[in-house]
Amino acid sequence: MTLEVGVLGYRFMGKAHANALSRLSMFFPDAPDIERSVLVGRDEAALSDAADRLGFESIATDWETVVDDVDVFYNLGPNHVHAEPSIAALEAGTPVFCEKPLAPTLEDAERMADVADEAGVPNGTAFNYRFVPAIQHAKGLLEAGELGEIHHVRGRYLQDWLVDPEAPWSWRNDAKMAGSGALGDLGAHTVDLLRFLVGDDDLAGEMERVSGHLKTFVDERPVESETPAESRGNEDGEAVEHDEMRAVTVDDAYSAQVEFENGAMGTLEASRFATGHKNDHTIEIHGSKGSLRFSLERLNELEVLRADENRGYETVLVTDESDPYVDHWWPPGHVLGWEHTFVHENYEFLSAVAADDTFEPSFADGLAAQRVLAAIEASDERGEWVSIN
Repeated sequence: MTLEVGVLGYRFMGKAHANALSRLSMFFPDAPDIERSVLVGRDEAALSDAADRLGFESIATDWETVVDDVDVFYNLGPNHVHAEPSIAALEAGTPVFCEKPLAPTLEDAERMADVADEAGVPNGTAFNYRFVPAIQHAKGLLEAGELGEIHHVRGRYLQDWLVDPEAPWSWRNDAKMAGSGALGDLGAHTVDLLRFLVGDDDLAGEMERVSGHLKTFVDERPVESETPAESRGNEDGEAVEHDEMRAVTVDDAYSAQVEFENGAMGTLEASRFATGHKNDHTIEIHGSKGSLRFSLERLNELEVLRADENRGYETVLVTDESDPYVDHWWPPGHVLGWEHTFVHENYEFLSAVAADDTFEPSFADGLAAQRVLAAIEASDERGEWVSIN
């Protein structure tokens, strides 16, 4: 059976997933057969050009005509269009894969997760960093108990693409369209990755309560008449004067303290103003028997310390054939990149669809991350610790 895939969105994430879809059969022979059937967007001319470049057979400017005509629906649009198309597809019995964060608001995320549960079809939230081989290796170490009792968990995601106050406004700077700023865009990844790594009851468990702080450094930004194609997925498309300014209504950075169920301490942080950091997603976990450290900017490496040896961190190059997913790619020692995480993610999701099986991270995982983000935001507003419901 060939799965017909419909995709909403053709810029940043649309390109990333189209690239992954095109490589599945090349490197994962057991992946389901797929057809990049229809690409969905608003601008017909730009859409036609994107469909030609990304290998889609047709285009549509109305997602309502697509969601029940394809075998799988990918919602890769801006955050404010996550809920309605995804819900419609699920209600039509179509498996859905949705970009993170699951929705701009906790209420929308709850609606989406409820419908996904009722629909009983495969659904997924796009937390691609779970599929980095080094992260999978770290997960194996933790599950094997090699770090012992977890004491400290740290996650930070630092970028600097908005340091310049003249950097153009995009939908990611608008609360109605994005929901939040660095908190949802970057923090969602960190929260999910920590839930994935230490969320089991026999490790640190789920996050129980948080104390958060949000900050906006630049209150307004200029809007360009033509949005660059690679401007962080902006699909606003309005023609405006170069000197028009638009308000920034989301956070530029956040930090949070976290208490886990087993008493472990956690710290979370993300910023778009961390000068010198391009895409630095760093995870550190410290336990009674050892520690590990990972940075997305060195994604083929995992630093591991074993307390009984007490000789400092060992840098493990996670590129052997025995490492997760690596046997599908190149000879040992040949590194993988950011784009490979999407291939792994798409392989797992589409395999689940073909088998009518469950997939993780699901909409339920997206909702769980959203609850943490909402609690951090509420903590900032109230100036106190907030329990995660």
